Amino acid sequence: MQYSIDKNRLQQYGSLEFIARQVVEGFITGLHKSPFHGFSVEFAEHRLYNTGESTKHIDWKLFGRTDRLFVKRYEEETNLRCQIIIDNSSSMYFPVKERLSLDNPNKIIFSVYAAAAIIAMLKKQRDAVGLSLFSDEVELHTDARSTTAHQKHLYTHLEKLLMPIGVDVRKKTLAADALHKISDNIHKRSLVIIFSDMFDNTAKTNELFSALQHLRHNKHEVILFHVIDLAKEIEFDYENRPYKFIDIESGKELKVNPNEIREQYVTQLSLIKNELKLRCGQYRIDYVEADINKGFDQILLPYMLKREKLY
Repeated sequence: MQYSIDKNRLQQYGSLEFIARQVVEGFITGLHKSPFHGFSVEFAEHRLYNTGESTKHIDWKLFGRTDRLFVKRYEEETNLRCQIIIDNSSSMYFPVKERLSLDNPNKIIFSVYAAAAIIAMLKKQRDAVGLSLFSDEVELHTDARSTTAHQKHLYTHLEKLLMPIGVDVRKKTLAADALHKISDNIHKRSLVIIFSDMFDNTAKTNELFSALQHLRHNKHEVILFHVIDLAKEIEFDYENRPYKFIDIESGKELKVNPNEIREQYVTQLSLIKNELKLRCGQYRIDYVEADINKGFDQILLPYMLKREKLY
């Protein structure tokens, strides 16, 4: 079985990059109408002047309009280095739908658009960004750069993830191994942003937590977006009738009425999620539950709050 992606948005707008910009502009417009008005997202080519530094690059015309001192920023300047890590295992292709789109995503589609929007915001701030993809191995790892050519290269890789995989393709999750390797290859202190459902195939959960701790040990700031379909995966919201559930990574099948196992399932998943949140708190990792059905503000606002706090 193959399923198709609704490319109407891509065909209408031309590229993932363009859609990402639209998402960001909508988000920023919303910020300006909210209590968060004042975020410095509108100044793509300026930064605030710091007392004592050279006045050579102060934008005096902007000072005349705003009565605030801003310094012109240039392409080679970078305030922040960011590494975006996306889990590309088969479990991220849940739920399987006949038509997938920006408005009706599965977990990987949601993660791709969210990552693309963050890249667009990083570009506005002249920040450097790299991209890592993993499943049972590290599939891609790029260094963080701020050039336009590099960012377009990242969008190309992300667009490839919008293409569906067949159900016969089984890509298991070995997040612990992959995160250890990626951590070893991020050579400068960075903001690390992870998109994953955290369904690791390893039998030792502590190995996964050790990999997250490795990132913090290397002095990186980390945001973990725990990508889920809240209704289907956490609340187990299915009709009272028999279903055949198929493990998207192993192909194993289970025929059951959801009502018969819902309570036990929900309890077990809650324990797993709470343990993940607890460990993230211990390691000072920002944990954000990201429901694929609730839009992108839940991604962009935590990112902006983190960036403003750090830089």
